[in-house]
Amino acid sequence: MRLHHVQVSMPRGGEEIARAFYHGALGLTEVDKPDELAGRGGCWFRAFDRDAVTAEIHLGVDDPFVAARKAHPALLLGSVDELETLGARVADQGFEVWWDERHSFAGYERFHCRDGFGNRVEVLTAVV
Repeated sequence: MRLHHVQVSMPRGGEEIARAFYHGALGLTEVDKPDELAGRGGCWFRAFDRDAVTAEIHLGVDDPFVAARKAHPALLLGSVDELETLGARVADQGFEVWWDERHSFAGYERFHCRDGFGNRVEVLTAVV
């Protein structure tokens, strides 16, 4: 068994805000939703390693919308340098980033951030 995707909620009409965070700040690639789902709103994003999909996040419309303050996807990077670079990019794009739990998960370094809707996202890397 493996995980196919994680769905994160967003308010109706928030696609440009989603794109600014998930594509612009995190660097994920937006992919088209299937035609039968496109009318619902939202958008989908993927990370790739060459041609292999390594992460997939679906932004789905929730009405009424409530941000996920604790539940979150966690994205794994390959190095501390990548972690620091991405954390800086997310912050430079104007999104909330915090490092106060950087060393609180044995074997990993990490930061947390919030997308443009207030949903929590974790980004981490394994350390030896």
